[in-house]
Amino acid sequence: MQYLTLIHIDPALLDALPAGEFDRLMRGCFEKADALRDSGCLLGSQQLEDPASARTLRVRDGLARVTDGPFAETREFLAGFNLIEAESMDAAMEIARQFPWARFGSIEVRPVRDMQAVRGRVGAG
Repeated sequence: MQYLTLIHIDPALLDALPAGEFDRLMRGCFEKADALRDSGCLLGSQQLEDPASARTLRVRDGLARVTDGPFAETREFLAGFNLIEAESMDAAMEIARQFPWARFGSIEVRPVRDMQAVRGRVGAG
């Protein structure tokens, strides 16, 4: 089954790291990601640019409104994601635990819905 790990970080916690520590953590993450990819567990991953570069679209009562940045009620923001293959939620959580980012925010692990099943159910063949 596929799972998406959504990596949320608190930039204040990252800013508090000693010089060079972020780069050391990222090197370790790339090495772990490469090993997971080579084993067939990691299907894709990507980092996101800073939230200040984002725009958010909302349509209410037929009116579209675009605002700069995401709407957030927390200091944490979505920094990246991994699409993984795991046999269970427990196995997916174990993969998420191998990355350090939960120490600087959180890692949400969510099952990926079977879009082909949804297409069939709604008649979009």
